[in-house]
Parts: sequence; C-alpha cells; structure tokens
Amino acid sequence: MPKNILIAIAWPYANAEIHVGNITGSHLPGDIVARYHRLKGNDVLMVSGTDSHGTPVTLRADAEGKPVEEVYKAYHDGFLELFQGLGITYDLFTTTHTENHFKVAQSIFLALKDNGFLYPEIRPQWYSPSAGKFLPDRYVEGTCYICGAEDARSDQCDNCGNVLEPEKLINPHAKTGDALELRDTEHFFLDLSKLEPDVADFLRARQHYMRDTVLGESLRKIESEGLKPRPITRDLDWGIPVPVEGWEGKCLYVWFEAVIGYLSAAIEWAAVNDTPERWEDWWTNPEARAFYFIGKDNIFFHTALWPAELMGAGERFVEIFAEEEGKELTLPYDVPANQFMNLEKQKISGSKNWAVWGRDALSRYDPDALRYYLTVNMPESRDTDWDWDEFIARNNNELVATWGNLVNRVLSFTFKNWDGLVPTPQELRPADEEILATIEEGFGKAGELLERVKLRAALNQAMHLAQEVNKYLDAAAPWFEIKSDKEAAGTTLYTALRAIDSLKVIFAPFLPFASQQLHSDLGYTEPLFGEQYIEKRADSLGEHSVLRYKAGDASGRWAVSTLEAGQALQKPKPLFKKLEPGLAEEERARLG
Repeated sequence: MPKNILIAIAWPYANAEIHVGNITGSHLPGDIVARYHRLKGNDVLMVSGTDSHGTPVTLRADAEGKPVEEVYKAYHDGFLELFQGLGITYDLFTTTHTENHFKVAQSIFLALKDNGFLYPEIRPQWYSPSAGKFLPDRYVEGTCYICGAEDARSDQCDNCGNVLEPEKLINPHAKTGDALELRDTEHFFLDLSKLEPDVADFLRARQHYMRDTVLGESLRKIESEGLKPRPITRDLDWGIPVPVEGWEGKCLYVWFEAVIGYLSAAIEWAAVNDTPERWEDWWTNPEARAFYFIGKDNIFFHTALWPAELMGAGERFVEIFAEEEGKELTLPYDVPANQFMNLEKQKISGSKNWAVWGRDALSRYDPDALRYYLTVNMPESRDTDWDWDEFIARNNNELVATWGNLVNRVLSFTFKNWDGLVPTPQELRPADEEILATIEEGFGKAGELLERVKLRAALNQAMHLAQEVNKYLDAAAPWFEIKSDKEAAGTTLYTALRAIDSLKVIFAPFLPFASQQLHSDLGYTEPLFGEQYIEKRADSLGEHSVLRYKAGDASGRWAVSTLEAGQALQKPKPLFKKLEPGLAEEERARLG
C-alpha cells in the first residue's frame, strides 16, 4: 500500500543567492528522500517556496534602492533556475506572496484566535520619529543583555538563540541611522505556554527516530526554559495583513506565517492540479508522514513552534478553510535537520563573498558532481567543510574512477563485442551468483538507510557495492576471457550489467542525471523520473513564477535488476568528467 509522504523544505529568504551550505542543509537531502520514495511507489508531495516577506527582504530592497516586490521576484526567479539546474524536484516551489498563502495564513490565525490561543498585549517597541514609524526587528541592533553578543537584533539574539525584550537591548541603534525612542504598540501574542504540555508529549513520542541533535536540543530547551508567549504581529506594510478589524497597518510576523507555507503550498499544488481536496491526503490523513528538511538554526521553530501552531489551529482551521469538521492537521513525523557546512575552514559569509554560490558553481560543474560531494560531505550530525581539493579528489577518485569507469568499461566492451546487445549467459557460476547476492543485500541496506534519512551512509553503501563489482570484474577479466571462451565472458558481462542496472537505481536519488543517462544506455525507454518546468501564475497580488514537477510513473522502480538477455544497448558515453587539480586554486581565487 503506497504511503503519503510530505517532503517540506525550508523556505529561503528572498534577500540573497543560495549557496552550497543552504543546498546541503535542506534542499538536496529533501530531494534525495523524495526521489527515493517516488521510486518506491509512494505518493510524494515535495513543497517549498520563497519567503517573500519579513525584514530581511525589505532591508535588501532598501540596500538596492528598489521596490520590495521587484527584489523578491528577482531572487525568486534565481531560485527557480538553480533548482531546475540542480535537479531539486519540487512538486511545487512557490512564494509566500500569493493570494492562496494569504488566505491560508489568515485562516490559521483566526483558528488560533477562535480556540483561545491568541491575546492582544501592549509592549514597548523602538520607534523612529524621523521616519514616523515603528522599526521592524532587524532594523534595530545592539548588544545582547543575556550573552553579550554585539550584533543582536531587537527581538532575538542569533548567538545565544534567546528571544529578547526590545527595551532591554544594550546600546540600541537603527541600521538606517535614525534616532530611536521607545513607544507602546499593541500586538497579538500566541500563548505557547498553553500548548507546552502537548508539544512536549509530541516530541517524546518521536524519540525512537528523531536525531538527538534535533530531539535532544528541543526537549532540553522546553524543560529548561518552557514555551513562553510570542508576538505574531508586527507594524509593517509588507506582508500579510492581520485579519481583524481595527488592526490596519499591522501584518503577521514572518516567523509565524512563513512556516504556514508548507500547508499553503500543498493547497496551492492541489488547486493547480484541479484536485482541490487532495492536499488533505497529506494534511488531514493520520497515516501520512511529514518530513521537514531544515538547517540547525531553525530546529526549534519546526519541532516546537510549528507543531504548536498546528495543534492550536487544529480542527478549527479545517472548519474555516475547507468547511469540514472533525479533522486534525498532520504533525511532523521527522525533522532531519542538518548542521552547517563551512567553506575552507571558515564560516560561509555572503557579505564577504566567502561562499560557493549554487548558480555560479553550476555554470562550471555538472550537477551530479556537486550533488555527490554535497552528499558525501553532508553535515548530518556535525558541521562539515567544503574543501576545493577534496571536491576534485572525490570527483576523480570516486565518481570517475570507481563508478563511472565501471560503467564505461562494461558497457563499451559489451556494445563493441556483442553487437550492442545484452549477452545471453550460460548457467551462472558461484562467483556470478555471489556478486548478485551481494548487490541485492546491499540494495536492501541502502533502502533501510534512506528510510531513516541516513543519506551519507546510503551513498557510501552504493559506492562500496560499485567497488565490489569492480573486484568481481578484475577477477573474471572478461577482456581476456573473451579470447578463449566468449560465452564465459558473455556470462561475466551479463552479470556485471545486472549489477550495474541495480546500482543505477541505488545511485538514482543522489545522481539523477547520470542514472538517467545510464538507464537510457542500458536500453530502457521509460524515464526514471519525471520532468521539471517553470510555470507563470497570476492572482490578485500579481504574477509570479513557480517551479513544478510532473512525476510520471516511477512506481516499482526501486528494485534489483531484471535486465534481460538480448536487450538493445545504446552506445555509451562517459557519465562523469575528470577535473584538473589546478581548478582548486582557481576557485579559491574567486573567494573573498
């Protein structure tokens, strides 16, 4: 019975290009898991979008001297280009600046309000007399009164992770240079303290599979600090209006509304596919499994605050939005958050141009080469480091020399000497049976690891199996065997092709472009995966582009090879390119 699998991936802010740390932190692992489940025949919905609101975007617009909408769309379009080039197969990559998202976010707000989890309160906030407005949180910085960090925002310190009271900030100053004064303003607060027991119970129920870096941190934070009320509105003119009379000029706080995008994107996807109720297959189905792929800086939002929003809105949201009763919203099944990737032993910094930018890297390197290194070096349990020498060495010694060379020598030799057909084997010998049994066993192990989102280990398993097939070939040596016994050599190559065909599937979630090429070279006509495309959409807020994916029928493809003798092969081409060592210094020269 197919499972409903939701792959929800962190929404990037529309204020900067996406770098390799962002890619390996959330977008790539989510795509790998989505591709695996599609091959398994599960019903996958993978969604995300551009976080178009909030002060990071308005600050960027101020810096560029352009309208906010123009800036967000420029970055958004760049994201679409990157994901299409890298093969990040979003069923829908949209934006938070859509009529649909406004409606869903406001419905969550109203459901929480109806259920008694929101209350208004007057609090002091920094005000600019010269600008005649309250300044959003990222516009005011100062020294954190808890840990002493000098670049704390007025609402939160990124260094210690604590929510701050604006009036306690030490040496506050406006990034715009405006003079500041504290004035009272009224906002809605989400009473997280009422939801704390349910959130803690939810986390404890996930202890058997969530990573300790995720679960342990979240439970310790709740047990030591508890869940305190947090404001969910702000004095802004760019964002989603508060749907309450008399609250004009205030918008929903971006931390509250952006995570609602996981739900609104599913609803938008269902609508554009003319199946408006299908979002419920993932969002009101108790058997559905929702995986959230994020970086470690967003763990608590996704393990505590977002579940609290879902619990608090609950059935009331479904009543408001879908006019149905008695349906709870699906809570996260797993939050396999990654740690950070650094660059050449330094923290990635966009402002210092100390980064490997996704679109820039794709202009010089093949997507699978990037995907491979980002996976074998994925920061699943600790921070890792992008090193240009290692990138080239991994490409040449593993992708090219181990997997690519195995494929090329077997297919080329077979194509040349068996008239482009899969050889007809004699009865398989013990060594042939043994390597196929090894592949089948490893196939199962790789699947188990992918189920548990242990992606580095799964990819290492695939490469280990490729090494075993190389050993089998070195022992059998069909290039010499053919001189004395062509039928025996044909049996060896048939066995090797069966093994390669199986390995193609294990590698497919990680290396989709090479696996598709190999799939075609082996004579298959139906593609392994579907196709991505960009589509223009329009609503009352204007026109925007979305990235979509037409999955096709991949059901049952996650299985060991059933390659048949006599199948026509295509003339093979190399799967990967060897990289010159001197490229590392060229790339380092671009940094900074």
